[in-house]
Amino acid sequence: MAASGVPTKPAKQKEIQGLLLSRYEVGKLLGHGTFAKVYHARNVKSGENVAIKVIDKEKILKVGLIAHIKREISILRRVRHPNIVQLFEVMATKSKIFFIMEYVKGGELFNKVAKGRLKEDVAKNYFQQLISAVAFCHARGVYHRDLKPENILLDEEGNLKVSDFGLSAIPDQIRHDGLFHTFCGTPAYVAPEVLARKGYDAAKVDIWSCGVILFVLMAGYMPFHDQNVMAMYKKIYKGEFRCPRWFSPELIRLLSRLLDTNPDTRITIVELMNDKWFKKGFKHVKFYIEDDKLCSVNDDENYGNDIDDDDDDDDDDNVVNSASEKSKSLPLSLSESELETRSKITCLPRPASLNAFDIISFSRGFDLSGLFEEGADGGARFVSGAPVSNIISKLEEIAKIVSFTVRKKDCRVSLEGFRNGVEGPLTIAAEIFELTPSLRVVEVKKKGGNKLEYKEFCDHELKPGLQSLMLGNVPHSSYLPSDTE
Repeated sequence: MAASGVPTKPAKQKEIQGLLLSRYEVGKLLGHGTFAKVYHARNVKSGENVAIKVIDKEKILKVGLIAHIKREISILRRVRHPNIVQLFEVMATKSKIFFIMEYVKGGELFNKVAKGRLKEDVAKNYFQQLISAVAFCHARGVYHRDLKPENILLDEEGNLKVSDFGLSAIPDQIRHDGLFHTFCGTPAYVAPEVLARKGYDAAKVDIWSCGVILFVLMAGYMPFHDQNVMAMYKKIYKGEFRCPRWFSPELIRLLSRLLDTNPDTRITIVELMNDKWFKKGFKHVKFYIEDDKLCSVNDDENYGNDIDDDDDDDDDDNVVNSASEKSKSLPLSLSESELETRSKITCLPRPASLNAFDIISFSRGFDLSGLFEEGADGGARFVSGAPVSNIISKLEEIAKIVSFTVRKKDCRVSLEGFRNGVEGPLTIAAEIFELTPSLRVVEVKKKGGNKLEYKEFCDHELKPGLQSLMLGNVPHSSYLPSDTE
């Protein structure tokens, strides 16, 4: 209490506010653990709500957890998914480490279950979202190892978010026998092989925990419950649980495979996602990363639309009429295909123009003559006299050959592969800029995936496919005069 009688904030809270005042307005304490506290905060510039995890450096240094914290940061950057709490940035001072994270307002799934069992369709929806997140993590070599309702959050719209990757593991921690040996997790959700301390497959351990969570959601209580911890462990070892009468036969069969005490015969993620009970009403999560942010495929209707496609018939008529009016003043030598190309271009926005500084940053010593110049950042760019529509069509053609997904927005095209490795699918972004009214610069960058895979794709698919559009390979008659762009 201050001398004036006005209460003062605790020293630590005051320190946190002072440290982050320039960027984040720190609010109430949301929760705390042994080494960290989590606060609600607001980005003063954008107004965005965030959660800030404040870690005490002195405490983690004493117990040798610095490497552990670094691994958690690396893991959170690797597993960016709509059903996983996102890490936005990390800041540090001499005494504190700050994780700036997504704020999930709905609270823990545990609080919802504590009120009683959920309806089957609600429980299934949560479980499907959980498995989507877990499958995504496993595909990237990340295993949570402490899945439970307390570590699962819900947003205001009922979307599930997996949190707390503090005990998660990556393949680097596997011993020579190909198994993990660290004893971790919450007793009631831990798989029997972890209790046995003989080494375990972390993917199968996560699946067991998911099985316990599904049982809790549907029943409203734990499958292996006992006041005595050792008695509970015995039940887990033996896999002794009884399903309530309201469980359907399909659900009972699935739970018996999820809670199989033998990890070798326990259901896999692939088998689970093909299960009859699980598949009903299941929708695969579709998203992409744009400007370092997660975006739903449905967020922007322009992505994936054909260049000349428009849902509004009246607008289509306007485009055609506009093209027809313009064609009256066009040279008679233009073919129908060229006229059609012109009408398509009217639907496209004009590319962003490059200024002198852009050109300098793009080129090496002002040399723009390279047909496909490799950039220092691993990207590549080339100059083309082809119209925007031709460049986009060629990128779509290349994507079709290798079965890549295409997303389009204005003069940007994203190509996404289907192979879901540790570093995620190969994602390539191409952006078209206007150099002069008749010349365009196309910049290509790797946005995600493996570097070697990206190089192979560029060498064998992208460069050969785009060769005909590069300046020096494009006949003057094959692209349009500057007044049409």
